[in-house]
Amino acid sequence: MGNKAMTFTESQLEDYQDCTFFTRKEILRVYKRYRAICPEVVPKKMTGDEPVKIRVPQERIEQLPELKENPFKQRICQVFSKEGNGSLSFEDFLDLLSVFSEQAPRQIKVYYAFKIYDFDDDHHIGPADLEQVLKLLTRSQLSAEEIVQVCEKVIEEADVDGDGKLSYMEFEHVILRAPDFLGTFHIRV
Repeated sequence: MGNKAMTFTESQLEDYQDCTFFTRKEILRVYKRYRAICPEVVPKKMTGDEPVKIRVPQERIEQLPELKENPFKQRICQVFSKEGNGSLSFEDFLDLLSVFSEQAPRQIKVYYAFKIYDFDDDHHIGPADLEQVLKLLTRSQLSAEEIVQVCEKVIEEADVDGDGKLSYMEFEHVILRAPDFLGTFHIRV
């Protein structure tokens, strides 16, 4: 490598390759994108624990072209933020893009879709979670009665054990039958 100004150590790059679905080149491209979001905060070279400690505010992440129009942009940032506040370290950002990459297996995408839809983080998707999902998806265009009807119908169709909410397994069963799921759950790097 002729480039002496390395962004990461060899060990860091190997670790990132091991825990993402990216090649070394893609990891460096992701870093370039991350730095471009907030160059006044993110250094050209990450050393020590900076990839975990330096954080870009959620408002800046949400301005990415791939997220800007996504109704779930806030929730996506919260789910991938290790601090839970929506601000992302480089490693959080790398995880987010890795999960949304074309190379990520369907199972991982389903897992994160479940987490994104589980607004109250109770490990189930209940009526309140479904309401929030519907409001975001329809940009609050449905009436309160229509939202209740759709939520009841979803629970009725997908709630196999009859507990009034969707477990991960029930959610997975529904999602795996959705042909366009993989096409919509991805961001190109």
